[in-house]
Amino acid sequence: MSAVRARLEAIFRSAVEAADPAAAVSRAVVRGRDGRLRIAGAPLPGGSRLVVLAAGKAAPRMARALEEIAGDEIAAGLVVARDAVSTPLRLPVRLGGHPIPDARSAAAGGEALRLCESTAADDVLLVLLSGGASSLLATPAGALGVDDLARTHEALLASGAPIDEVNAVRKHVSLAAGGRLAQHARSLRIEVFAISDVLGDRLDVIGSGPCCADPTRYADALDVLARRGLRERVPAPVIRHLEAGARGEYAETPKPGDAALARARHTILASNRTALDAAAQAARRSGARPIRVTSRLAGEASLAGRRLAALARALRADSPQCLLAGGETTVRLRGGGRGGRSQELALAAALELAGAREVALLAAGTDGSDGPTDAAGAFADGGSVARGAEHGVDARAALARNDAYRFFDAEGGLLRTGPTGTNVMDLVLVLAGPV
Repeated sequence: MSAVRARLEAIFRSAVEAADPAAAVSRAVVRGRDGRLRIAGAPLPGGSRLVVLAAGKAAPRMARALEEIAGDEIAAGLVVARDAVSTPLRLPVRLGGHPIPDARSAAAGGEALRLCESTAADDVLLVLLSGGASSLLATPAGALGVDDLARTHEALLASGAPIDEVNAVRKHVSLAAGGRLAQHARSLRIEVFAISDVLGDRLDVIGSGPCCADPTRYADALDVLARRGLRERVPAPVIRHLEAGARGEYAETPKPGDAALARARHTILASNRTALDAAAQAARRSGARPIRVTSRLAGEASLAGRRLAALARALRADSPQCLLAGGETTVRLRGGGRGGRSQELALAAALELAGAREVALLAAGTDGSDGPTDAAGAFADGGSVARGAEHGVDARAALARNDAYRFFDAEGGLLRTGPTGTNVMDLVLVLAGPV
């Protein structure tokens, strides 16, 4: 199956390249014939300063592209990233913890807020936003500490809660989330360029919506923790903080219609749909007919894997077909294993495909990472389960322990790409038929 895997990986890489954040910024920030900088079609007013805040997994690439275009017209700025930046930037760079915030995240969030506060009314604040910003700009609210936020993030992620529920809590325990970063800005024009990593490209969810109105309240955050059985698992100070906010002791996050946020204009530069479109084109070039299954893949990763594998087996295609799905699933931790949502999806698919011929699947994160591992995702086909057994690992037991990484590491199915510099959720590609 090595040739089939190479074909799947080539389709995946084409999809990731299409969502390149640097290219997206270069299309959105240009110089007109008069030499003036134009940001999302609107010129930078003469005499205005350009202040830049880039935060998220794609922040370094977005910032680098902007520096190449705007040059010395960038008066001030900050880049907050997850990984060490290999390409030198003129803007100062800060690192933060992801997916769990740490002391660096708190410090970076505070610096970002001070940058926004330093803007003047006639400045243009350009926010380059991508997935991961919620954790990288996690400055604790109220009397909370960094450890309170870290343990809350851990509990939420382990619960399998969807991102909108996770963000309902995060927005009420972090000072930069839920529109409050924009509230700190004094500039009358705020441009937000976003690389979307959420279903439906919801502006209030991307990076926890730092410049967008928040439709949730403190009471909603408490409801999420109760519904997910997390009230006893998150630190007591977090519960006290949320309860105080629900009583009105803390100001709510800005709501839809808030005049302070009318200054912010959002532009989505790339999304999962961008990647899916490119994957469809790459599949067609490879000789396979693309079939787009969904751009809203969600729910339990293992269930999604079984369903996609069953669908592929049912095709009984007499010519190459490529099923395409994009989105972001969740994993409810039951065991002490290691893996990520894409690897778990692939492992469940491997069990469904056991013994099948002419079907192969790749599930991977477009950012090049999947859970707390060095893999982007994994391949699965009809021989995965048998190969695992030959190497002493049982697929069904591994799935029960959430131990997909160990299974695929032994079996040979891991996909390792390293950081890609973008993040538009996950892709699942399934080749079926004679390939």
